[in-house]
Amino acid sequence: MTVNSGSPGWYLRRLSRMGPREVAGRVGDAVRRRRWRSARPDCPSVTGARFTAVLPAGTIAAVSPDAAKRLIAEADRLMCGHAEYFGVVRDDLADPDWWCDPKTGRRAPWGYAFNVPYRNEDAVGDIKQIWELSRHQYLTVLAAAYAITGDERYAERVAAHLRSWWAANPPLRGVHWISGIELGIRLLSWVWIRRLLDGWPGVAGLFEGNPVALNQIWHHQRWLAAFPSRGSSANNHVIAEAAGQFAAACAFGWFPSSARWRAGALRSLERQLRRNTFDSGLNRELATEYHGLVLELGLAAVAEADATRVPVPASIRLVLLRMTDALAAVVDSRLRPPRQGDADDGHGLVVDGTGTDRWASLLATGDAVFGRLAWWPEVTGTDVRTPLLAALIRPYASIAAAPVVTRPPSRPGHFADAGLTVLRGPGEIWCRCDGGPHGFLSIAAHAHADALSVEVRHDGVDVLADPGTFCYHGQPEWRRYFRSTLGHNTLQVDGGDQSVSGGPFLWTRHARSRVLTADTSDTSDGGTARWCAEHDGYQRSVHRRRVELATAKQELTVVDEVRGPRRDVRLAFHLGPAIAADLAGNRAVLTWARDGEGRSAVLDLPGQLSWRAHRGETDPPLGWYSAGFGRKEPATTLVGTGFADGTALLGEFTTVLRFHG
Repeated sequence: MTVNSGSPGWYLRRLSRMGPREVAGRVGDAVRRRRWRSARPDCPSVTGARFTAVLPAGTIAAVSPDAAKRLIAEADRLMCGHAEYFGVVRDDLADPDWWCDPKTGRRAPWGYAFNVPYRNEDAVGDIKQIWELSRHQYLTVLAAAYAITGDERYAERVAAHLRSWWAANPPLRGVHWISGIELGIRLLSWVWIRRLLDGWPGVAGLFEGNPVALNQIWHHQRWLAAFPSRGSSANNHVIAEAAGQFAAACAFGWFPSSARWRAGALRSLERQLRRNTFDSGLNRELATEYHGLVLELGLAAVAEADATRVPVPASIRLVLLRMTDALAAVVDSRLRPPRQGDADDGHGLVVDGTGTDRWASLLATGDAVFGRLAWWPEVTGTDVRTPLLAALIRPYASIAAAPVVTRPPSRPGHFADAGLTVLRGPGEIWCRCDGGPHGFLSIAAHAHADALSVEVRHDGVDVLADPGTFCYHGQPEWRRYFRSTLGHNTLQVDGGDQSVSGGPFLWTRHARSRVLTADTSDTSDGGTARWCAEHDGYQRSVHRRRVELATAKQELTVVDEVRGPRRDVRLAFHLGPAIAADLAGNRAVLTWARDGEGRSAVLDLPGQLSWRAHRGETDPPLGWYSAGFGRKEPATTLVGTGFADGTALLGEFTTVLRFHG
């Protein structure tokens, strides 16, 4: 089915979310694209180019045996042609078709890049499937395998694939020259491929001695300098663009424009990191995976600066420090962060094998670069990326110009600017409460209509779950469901969403939330943590929610109140995929297993509503959980239907979740 984001109505709605400056910038971009169609210069001649941003001696020896073993296992799977992207298993990576979508079998059309209708799955295929391989992050894994083992088979495969890609994707031709985030991440991959292959005799002939490679690197940077993400689109994309351009201009600083590109990218990176991050350290998109992506990109950019002795503003390191502290604060007992907003499995730098914990890796890097605080959770796993980054990035404490910053003396539970609150209790009870902004910038592209939603885990197991994202393009009914109000643990009024969608990455009206109470003080002595917030997304009515976690009783109480005239309501509670539910009337007995032990809880639901269990329904979608992009599985959703009348004392609904043992 064709995505509706290319229709005239969508363009009008999208235009309505732009300011005059952004409109003028986009008009200039359109003029430039038309001019570039017939003007494609070759890069200036380069002589005497040398790559000097190498890893310090002894870096590879610091990689733990366990992390190296996982990496080599992954590299060997790739060498055999096997991989999985977004739920689609591939066995064609020995000699990939760079333009083919393995999910639909369609090949993207050839032509001038900006004429390719990449949003139309009928014409192009699943664009995420096509783009992902060409980020070349699987090649950074192969290059890392060469660095660890010295086995030239890995290096030769990397070289063959790069030469194949460069030949198949000349500048400005085809689907891989459309999106700046793709170009930025690809440049970052090329920098690390060159670094990790430094000991291979053929590496100079692959990069600095190769006119085709030089032309590609130059055109990527020229493109990024000309078409930055603007205005309402300046979210994580602009960070990837700036980080990739900066990294390439540092490591591949061989061109007449390199100094200008480096300075411009650094200015953009500094400005946009600050704009994309709350003072508390949480990412403003309020989509946790993008917090991870931006943090990875920022760390990779600083590593490149330090490797080439390029000074960076102290504010960049300070933002990354705060982001790392914030991540340490919000993860649960198993180092899993909230599942909030969109998630597309995007990474900034990949040099690890399957099974490596992304969040533990980021915290390990934060420990090496910034130093861990006493309240940080312990990280027991190992990874390849941390010793590589730590070998390049100067420790924060060693930088004389670094600002003195007061870091949290104890683990924060409430982030006022982001409206995110985490309540914690015994038995590893973890509860995230959402009372923050709808999203970032005027389109809030990666937001979900999830105001006042809760997410509850017990010892890392999703009990009341955020269902996730599943897809972006090509399946509009699933995109609508996974970001809808009904698709979250909150209250729906009159069958509509709290915020109004104008397309798959566009919201035209945003619900406004405010937190009224956030008491996350220490509950280790059996006290009660409390949270209360409300939002205005339902016209003529206000939805207010109170949450209390009574730690002595291991009991979570959720009270929903609708203030206003009589309205039809649906209250949804989405259970994690590991949870079995036995619903009788308004009581559900929940059971699951953790580490071979049986666990249970009782969910007492509001008696004023009529309750049904839904699982794996498709018309319309209801009762699903997406563990990662492109993947979904049936899970139980409990939905209560009825009405609320705030004028007749019929507008309050109480839910109690009691854990056993």
